Amino acid sequence: MRILVLGGGWFLGRAVVSDALARGWEVTTFTRGLSGVPVPGTVAVHGDRERPEDLARLAEHGPWDAVVDTSASELSPRAVLAGTRALEPVVGRYVYISTVSVYEGWPSEALTVDSPVLDGPADAGPDYGRLPEDWTGPDTHYGRQKAGAERAVTEAFGPDRTSLLRPGVILGPSEYVGRLPWWLRRAERGGLILAPGDPGKPIQPVDVRDVAAFALDQVEAVGPQVHNITAPLGRETMGAFLQACLDATGSSGDLVWVPDEVLLRSGLRQWTEIPLWRTHPGVWAIDSSSAAAAGFRSRPLAETVADTWAWMVQGNVPVPHQRWDEHGIAPEKELALLKSVGPGLPGNP
Repeated sequence: MRILVLGGGWFLGRAVVSDALARGWEVTTFTRGLSGVPVPGTVAVHGDRERPEDLARLAEHGPWDAVVDTSASELSPRAVLAGTRALEPVVGRYVYISTVSVYEGWPSEALTVDSPVLDGPADAGPDYGRLPEDWTGPDTHYGRQKAGAERAVTEAFGPDRTSLLRPGVILGPSEYVGRLPWWLRRAERGGLILAPGDPGKPIQPVDVRDVAAFALDQVEAVGPQVHNITAPLGRETMGAFLQACLDATGSSGDLVWVPDEVLLRSGLRQWTEIPLWRTHPGVWAIDSSSAAAAGFRSRPLAETVADTWAWMVQGNVPVPHQRWDEHGIAPEKELALLKSVGPGLPGNP
C-alpha cells in the first residue's frame, strides 16, 4: 500500500505515519517543515497547501492508493478544495479527519452520523461563518469551516472514494493542546484538587493511536464512509479519568468534587480553565457505533493516561502550540475557589 499523509510531523499525523510504516506501507508526507521531525522511513515533501505550485509539485510524487488528511484544521474549505482537485488524479481514496463540531447540534444535543451538519460551501473562504465580536451564543465558525472542507473533499473525490472521520476529543502521547498533560501535572502536584461536577458523568475522549489505526483501516474501505470517532457511550467517567491521573503519577492528592452550578457561578471558563469540563448535554453524547461496526476499537482511557504520563516523564515535550496556554486553572484561583466552597459538599468530607 502506498499512501500520502498531509501532515505527519506531530501528534495525529505522526501516529498515522508510524502505524502505516509498521504495516509495511510506503509513506509520503507533505508538511511545511516548520514543526515536528519527519518519521524515519518516509518520503518527506515540504510545501504549503495554499500554494498551487507546491500542490502541483507534490502530485508529481504520486500516484498513491490513498491520502490521509490530518492537517486541514486551519485551512479554509476553498484551500482544501484546491488541494483535493490537485491530488484527485493521482490518489485512489481520500480519508479526511474532520470533527464533531460540524454538527448543527454540537454541543447541545446527542449526535449520530445522521444528525444535521452545519452549512459551509465547498469554496468558502476563511471568514465564512465568522461571528460578530458581541456574539454570545455558540461559536460555530470552526464547525462551518470544517463542514465546508468535508464538502470540498466529497465534491472532488465523490462520496464513493471518501471517508469522513469525525473525532471528538483526542488525547494521548505527544498531545499538543494540553488537556491531559495539564491534568497529569496537576495530579502530580497533589494536595486538594478541584474536580469538576459529577464523578459519574460519562466522557468520551479517544486515544490518538486508535484514531490513527482506524484512519489507516479506511484506506482500504469501499464506498461512502462517515463515522464519529469517540469512546463508547457510558464506558468512561470523569471520576475514573481523574483517578487514573492520580494512579499514573503516584499522587496522594485528594479530589474535591465541586458541583457544576457552583463552578458556573464562579465564572470559570468551561473546556479550557478546567480541561474536559463542559456542562452542555451533547458534549459526551456522541454515537460512534457505526465506526465500531466498521472495526474501530477504543482502548481504555486509563491506558491512554498511563502511556501519556510515561511519555512525559521520559522528557518528551509536544510541538509548541498556542492552545497549550489556554488550559488549566491558576493554582491561586483553584485554592481560593476550594476555600470558598469549603467542606460539606456532596461526596466530599
